[in-house]
Amino acid sequence: MTGGLLVSGALAALLSAGLPAHAPSSGFDDPPPDKIVIKVATVNGSGCPQGTTAVAVSEDNTAFTVTYSAYLAQAGGNSDPTAARKNCQLNLVVHVPQGFTYAIASADYRGYAALQSGASGTQRASYYFQGSSNTAAKTHPFGGPYDDNWQATDSTDWVQLVWAPCGVLRNFNINTEIRVNAGSANPDKVSFMTMDSTDGDISTVYHLAWKECPSTSA
Repeated sequence: MTGGLLVSGALAALLSAGLPAHAPSSGFDDPPPDKIVIKVATVNGSGCPQGTTAVAVSEDNTAFTVTYSAYLAQAGGNSDPTAARKNCQLNLVVHVPQGFTYAIASADYRGYAALQSGASGTQRASYYFQGSSNTAAKTHPFGGPYDDNWQATDSTDWVQLVWAPCGVLRNFNINTEIRVNAGSANPDKVSFMTMDSTDGDISTVYHLAWKECPSTSA
């Protein structure tokens, strides 16, 4: 899945609850008034083969959804060993108004898991700007028996946010992964975990924090 998908203004209102009380004076409660433009450059990985991932934008351009139709990891029974781990890298080109920078303050993920007794599953995610180091990956474990929807939230304290470089266009990458371990109690039975969708709106996924870039004037 390559360029051509434009998310115009989809993230402009994702900062819903305001910045934390300890935010520095350079931070502010509202995102920039101008439109934010996001281009989905590439989607790669065993969990999101070409043609199985779609990006949709809400009619009012205040939310976006990344939907996966083949993001499933499984283990046990006659499962292929390579099926136990699936991953996806979402590469975004984000255009923000001049003089501002952004960071990902929080992200929500959801899916479904059917784990046998003794089996386990994990969801993992990390983020980075092109040319920068990955953020520390956040991992969420799930243990069997489990047969239900799941949701995991990653959040970052203000002082630990990783900001986009000011004045330079750098692609933003989101890496996600799901793993399943069949365990030793019921290795003949299949356990699986899916990543169904990643939603972004006023109250959920990919909340942005904003601040003004330092002035370059003399």
